[in-house]
Amino acid sequence: MASVIGLTGGIATGKSTASNILKERGFYIVDADIASRKAVAKGSTGLKQVQEVFGDQAIIDGEMNRQYVGSVVFKDEAMRLKLNNIIHPIVRDIMDAEKKFGLEKGKKVIMDIPLLFENKLQDTVDETWLVYTTEETQISRLKQRNQLSDDEATSRIQSQMPIEEKKQLADEIIDNNGTLEELAQNIETLIESKHL
Repeated sequence: MASVIGLTGGIATGKSTASNILKERGFYIVDADIASRKAVAKGSTGLKQVQEVFGDQAIIDGEMNRQYVGSVVFKDEAMRLKLNNIIHPIVRDIMDAEKKFGLEKGKKVIMDIPLLFENKLQDTVDETWLVYTTEETQISRLKQRNQLSDDEATSRIQSQMPIEEKKQLADEIIDNNGTLEELAQNIETLIESKHL
């Protein structure tokens, strides 16, 4: 039985919604996005390292200036790698500690990792679950959610690993092409089939 499940998806596939449903079902969620924010929180070692590499303009009111750092790494691959080299090891430590805590409490742990396959983290979990929608559904949801044009939505989706490629890599697929109720039912069915 899988005690640590890696949950992933693509932009606008509904991974966060699925994660919330699993949390309501008693799973212990370890969220990579939250860990990334903690890694560069006010006063953290990670934030100090970001300041050393990116300069004082990388900090505003004691917090990371995400807009500035984002604009730098978007244009400069070497700087993006430097940022990743600061943040990724800290995020890994935070997530490992949280995973250990969840397992010690006897919980079923979900590692909520958007870039699970991109960062080749499959080996850090017992099983991978993908929240899946077609690319057409992704585009229409993204346009609606972020008020984007067709081109803007398409280019954001194409900047990620294709969802069909992720589908080939995942152990289990959670279909989210329908309603919220259908998503909840699909998750319920999967949990029951796994006896979790």
